[in-house]
Amino acid sequence: MALIKTYKGLTPRWGRDCYFSENATLVGDVTLGDECSVWFNAVVRGDVAPITIGDRTNIQDGSCVHVTHDTGPTHIGSDVTIGHNVTVHACTIRDRALIGMGATLLDGCEVGEGAIVAAGALVLQGTKIPPCEIWGGVPARYLKPATPTDNAAHYVAYAREYMKGEIGDKGR
Repeated sequence: MALIKTYKGLTPRWGRDCYFSENATLVGDVTLGDECSVWFNAVVRGDVAPITIGDRTNIQDGSCVHVTHDTGPTHIGSDVTIGHNVTVHACTIRDRALIGMGATLLDGCEVGEGAIVAAGALVLQGTKIPPCEIWGGVPARYLKPATPTDNAAHYVAYAREYMKGEIGDKGR
């Protein structure tokens, strides 16, 4: 079971059919919708401001979702994929966005609906990425239009397999 920690009287809440890996951590004022998944070594820490996450969103291995007391909450929409080892900090990610592996999103930035942040990108504080655009680089800049993706659906299916125990101990 994941580490679910109450902080200052606030306990994480989630909808139906969510999957949290055994070493995932959820702390404080965190709300997740239905069919979300938080994977191995990922941390969702709403200790000084709230974190809200929509339906069917996945937070992959090693990622950290956090907030800032002074600049506010983190809001992540529905059908969002947060790739491996991503840092999401006090920002907004709209529905159907994809955040590539190792990307960093800083305070007050906004990723538009259906946008893609490339692997390893650094989205600077206050940056506004429009809908359906791909941004990448350090610092992140516009690269080209994005083709809509449904990557989040794959993680809903993976989570179901893990919840049924179909993946895991078959090598013993």
